[in-house]
Amino acid sequence: MRLHVSHVTRYQYAEPVSLCHSLARLKPRETASQRCLSTQIRVDPWPAVSRGYADFFGNRVNYFSIQQSHSSLEVTAQSEVEVTAPDLPDPTATSPWEEVASALRNVRRVDIIGARLFTLASGQVPPSPDATAFASPSFTPGRPILEAAVDLMGRIHREFDYDPNFTTIATPIDEVLAHRRGVCQDFAHLAIAGLRGHGLAARYVSGYLETLPPPGQPKLVGADASHAWFSVLVPGLGWIDLDPTNDQMPQEQYITTAVGRDYQDVAPLRGVFYGGGVHELTVAVDVDRVTA
Repeated sequence: MRLHVSHVTRYQYAEPVSLCHSLARLKPRETASQRCLSTQIRVDPWPAVSRGYADFFGNRVNYFSIQQSHSSLEVTAQSEVEVTAPDLPDPTATSPWEEVASALRNVRRVDIIGARLFTLASGQVPPSPDATAFASPSFTPGRPILEAAVDLMGRIHREFDYDPNFTTIATPIDEVLAHRRGVCQDFAHLAIAGLRGHGLAARYVSGYLETLPPPGQPKLVGADASHAWFSVLVPGLGWIDLDPTNDQMPQEQYITTAVGRDYQDVAPLRGVFYGGGVHELTVAVDVDRVTA
């Protein structure tokens, strides 16, 4: 399946901004099931400095600096991606989770050593005894790791309400857990905290999800949004993606842009600016199928 993504971010400032430095992680990654056919980022006003590079996690990053006075900033990313539905593994045929946790602590193999970073606490996923306790019923003794992770995904989906007005990007995991509500970012962080609390490697994934309108109704422009989910390391299979917001393993409707320890590693756009005063942020995302 081919998908076209348009992601437009606009800042409107109350006062002029004299200088800004920004990092954009808006270009899709290359994966075993995803191929980026074309991608470009347009910045208005035109930046004085612009360059691209790959970060520590292999994400595609664009740095730009605007060194002229401006009252608004618009960043537009356009990409076309070919996505193939990955083969879904049998969760019951994976290794017991305790064996995986032990291997992550003790085995000296390149892939295992590289994954240990994702067993550690990070800025937005600090140690959380409450999150570990919440995940514990899914991780019964000897249970296959992927079966346990799928069960945790389902429990978050069933027991938490999707509420875009309750949290911000800075809301702590324990607050989300206490009130049983949040958004995709919160659900991914909670699952990661629960997995890491059991000594397992889990990472944060950001990207897009194609959303289809109800039958007979047109698709609304700008109705799609950035999405987030998590992945867990399963020996022999690699990183397996799980989406607690929708209680499913991502298929060909999902586009991956970046992976990291938590949201701070993969924020679509972040930076610093001088001046500006109060500012207004608007984001519009559209994901459409490309037909031949």
